[in-house]
Amino acid sequence: MNPVDEAETKHTELSALLREVVRFGVVGGLGVGVNLAVFNLSRALTSWPVVRCSVIATSVAIVFNYLGFRYFAYRLRDSQGRAAEFARFCFFSVVGLIIENGVLYVATYGFGWDSALENNLFKIVGIACATLFRFWSYRTWVFRERR
Repeated sequence: MNPVDEAETKHTELSALLREVVRFGVVGGLGVGVNLAVFNLSRALTSWPVVRCSVIATSVAIVFNYLGFRYFAYRLRDSQGRAAEFARFCFFSVVGLIIENGVLYVATYGFGWDSALENNLFKIVGIACATLFRFWSYRTWVFRERR
């Protein structure tokens, strides 16, 4: 392969990755909004512990995100074996849920940071940590590239 073709190939691959990151970000950003809305509503309307409210909110966001990823962000990826895809998505989402809510749990019960502001701050920190894991796992194991 000549240097011009190689450079063009790398540019095309980089452009595709950038488009993927943007689509992932759109769905993920909307999912964060759903997550935080359900979290704060459940905190305000119930007397449940903060981490329970967070797990419920994360679970609602997981369903929202699956639909967004499957039908928007990764719509062109291999969709063979939807049951297996959904099972992998659920597995990696639960790992992300543990990461996300583990951060909140440690902040709340380990350090006693339990105000509404602190809960939201550490919920967002947990979401950020889990998002890095989810991006890698979803693109690698769940929504595989067609070949």
